[in-house]
Amino acid sequence: MNEMRKLTFLFFILGIVLWTQEASAASDGLQEWLIPFREAIYEQKLKADEIRPIYLAAIAASRQRSSGAALDLALSRCEYFMGRAFQYEEKNDEAKKHYEEGMRLAEKALAAAPSALGWLLRAENLSQRCALGPWTYAMSNGLDVEKFAKNALALNGRNAAAQYIVAARWVFAPAPFNNLNRGIEMMKKIPENGDMEKDDFFNVYSAIAYAYIQKKENNNARPWLVKSLEIYPTNKYAAELLAKL
Repeated sequence: MNEMRKLTFLFFILGIVLWTQEASAASDGLQEWLIPFREAIYEQKLKADEIRPIYLAAIAASRQRSSGAALDLALSRCEYFMGRAFQYEEKNDEAKKHYEEGMRLAEKALAAAPSALGWLLRAENLSQRCALGPWTYAMSNGLDVEKFAKNALALNGRNAAAQYIVAARWVFAPAPFNNLNRGIEMMKKIPENGDMEKDDFFNVYSAIAYAYIQKKENNNARPWLVKSLEIYPTNKYAAELLAKL
């Protein structure tokens, strides 16, 4: 892998792991007992230790209501969400454990029954795990993130979170590796072409805002951040971006 390709790859991974790139893992339908868990992650009102009881309750409900591959997928979601809670607080060792377990569960589900959701969860857990290093891990595994997202889209072209992962590289990589106009265009098409959940809208809106900020078009960015905060008013990432405009 030449140096230019290495840089392009690393910037893609960094883009995937920004808070805005928290692709939702919800495009194939989030079970109702997992919704409070997702909301706690995006609302950012609670610390990881306070979210842990929600995590344990979600695991218990998943085991009670699901079985087989569906159970493994539900548990993989739980690991991903809990990993995000720890990663946001820079408790990276704890976060790594959750992402690695999330990957294992997604792989188990895929072996039993290949699915768009399985590939999405594989991609999401891997993208966050790559962010935590070491860089050799990211170099060895990171190219699979987009590949897995595209595997999800091959099975369900309307998977909004997978579309987001593919589009994110064009938004979040620094120049000259990004293509902000292309990224904005791709992001704007996701609500039309994808089955959107609440967090998908937040992710897309905040990514569009970020792209406009990089283009130094703050007036164009502002309405997208306002739309993001209408979905999750207490989200610190979106609020901090808006405060800087």
